[in-house]
Amino acid sequence: MFTGIITDIGTVKSVTRSAGEQASNEWGGDTRMDIACSYDVDGIDIGASIAHSGACMTVIEKGQTDGQNWYAFEVSDESLAKTTMSTWQAGTRVNLERALTGKDELGGHMVSGHVDGTGTLLSIEEIGGSHRLRFEAPQDMAFGIAPKGSITIDGVSLTVNDVEGAQFDVNIIPHTWDVTTLGRLKTGDKVNLEIDLIARYVARYLAHMTNKG
Repeated sequence: MFTGIITDIGTVKSVTRSAGEQASNEWGGDTRMDIACSYDVDGIDIGASIAHSGACMTVIEKGQTDGQNWYAFEVSDESLAKTTMSTWQAGTRVNLERALTGKDELGGHMVSGHVDGTGTLLSIEEIGGSHRLRFEAPQDMAFGIAPKGSITIDGVSLTVNDVEGAQFDVNIIPHTWDVTTLGRLKTGDKVNLEIDLIARYVARYLAHMTNKG
């Protein structure tokens, strides 16, 4: 579990496709990604979970090269298909958050690290030093996005302002703008989205009750 509070920005060092890339540009086989970070990797266990712009991945190797800390994970075709990770390459910067411990402050909201889908940034408006961003989510995610509810965008816990169909607005304060990758987004960029856990289970319950009736 995570809280949506980013603790580092990592950089993709390399992307290695275990079975090569097919001519159709579909991904074949699991893919390894190496991430450079500021974390003390001595304190990261093999098998630990780290969220990468909202997607939870398992550490399989770690080390230090030329004074730069790094670790690696493998990502499945399923995760590549449902997240922005299929577009990542050497040099891509990603939001990082280590898994929640019993001692951590729950400063955001409960985040699973399981991305529901990708959204598109429609507009950016600067308002009094903050930035209002408008996104469009997939239609099948709209049920889980509500005014004043929580949503995770590229791993960042945010509060939804306005909602219109599958489009919604969030406000990014200067601190979050500066210490996450959200401040580097451009109109048209894709982002990873995770809807609130409570919304997901309420929707599941209501669907069950409807089918039962």
